[in-house]
Amino acid sequence: MKVLRSFRFRRLVPVLLACLSLVASPLLAQTPQPQQPPQPQTMIPAPPRLAATSWILMDADSGRVLAQHNPDERLPPASLTKLMTAYLVERELNSGNIAPDDLVPVSEKAWRTGGSKMFIEVGEQVPVSELLHGIVIVSGNDASVAMAEYLAGGTEPFADIMNQHAARLGMTNTHFVNPTGLPDENHYSSARDLSLLAQHIINDYPQHYRIYRQKQFTYSGIEQPNRNRLLWRDASVDGLKTGWTEEAGYCLVSSAERDDMRLISVVMGTASEEARAQETQKLLSYGFRYYETLKLYDQGAVLNTPRVWGGDKNELRVGVDSNVFMTVPRDRNQELTAKLDLQADLTAPIAAGETVGQMEVRLGDEVVGERPLLALEAIEEGGFFKRLFDKVQRFFTNLLGGFFD
Repeated sequence: MKVLRSFRFRRLVPVLLACLSLVASPLLAQTPQPQQPPQPQTMIPAPPRLAATSWILMDADSGRVLAQHNPDERLPPASLTKLMTAYLVERELNSGNIAPDDLVPVSEKAWRTGGSKMFIEVGEQVPVSELLHGIVIVSGNDASVAMAEYLAGGTEPFADIMNQHAARLGMTNTHFVNPTGLPDENHYSSARDLSLLAQHIINDYPQHYRIYRQKQFTYSGIEQPNRNRLLWRDASVDGLKTGWTEEAGYCLVSSAERDDMRLISVVMGTASEEARAQETQKLLSYGFRYYETLKLYDQGAVLNTPRVWGGDKNELRVGVDSNVFMTVPRDRNQELTAKLDLQADLTAPIAAGETVGQMEVRLGDEVVGERPLLALEAIEEGGFFKRLFDKVQRFFTNLLGGFFD
């Protein structure tokens, strides 16, 4: 991948060097270069059409959407709701607010909750880790209510927390009324929103993600299978969650990883358990067959060191605050170019994390990604004489650079 550095100010030295190189090597400059034959491009067919109400296919690292249909339609999510319930449990575990072996009391309300069950009993004290497994693997409504009561004191305040986090994650077409997904006209989500939630489950708390691949779970002597049929059919599939109600139809949020590429699919409103598995497989096969995901830059990598005026240092280390991934059609990675557009005349003080430019990634002529360029360090103001010297130097640099505009 080529990296082009673009500055909105002129420097004299690079221009002089370029002129000297042309004078010193006239024959080299005039020698015609052999043309390379054009490389054949991968032919990308239209995404598959599914027997479903809504669907989306997204890369988990880059966030690029590869296929979609009605992705923002508000639909009943059924037990896909429990992805948010589990996410909040994982968040509390990760923050240390609760521990896996904390004992959760089972209320009569949790015990009486209808639908799919983990089969906990009223009055029991159940470890958090067991309830999390019951929520994720066997879609226990009773376990979901018990955890909601433990974390927030009840299902209504827990739903309020769910909605706050949905807003934080950018889930703009989602509203939760309960932690289970049992039907309510004000309880809805969308395929796009659920793909964003799955992306955060995978990337934010990877230490808990292994639960989603487990094929069965046993509690109190009762063994129940994971209803995600793809866990048995496709070794690359390792999550996430099924859902069904009469209103929602059969739904599936799934994820698979092949050759360091992870995809997330959401299929909503199919006619059967088999249909949601088959339609999901179509999406995943399409994505892995025709696309690849490349890691362009690591978090904190120094991408440029522009001049800083009036600081205690003359150069600023510039980069990105997280890994940069791009998903592109297969066999076209050689067409990727990155342009770094930095602010002109950077002047101290500059705070660490401050935006100082923009990176634009292109695939041929198409812009496929943009990321802010950030200061990876703080630059403090220099002393009086340093600032005075830099002011004079900058004046002449800009003056001489203007002759070549």
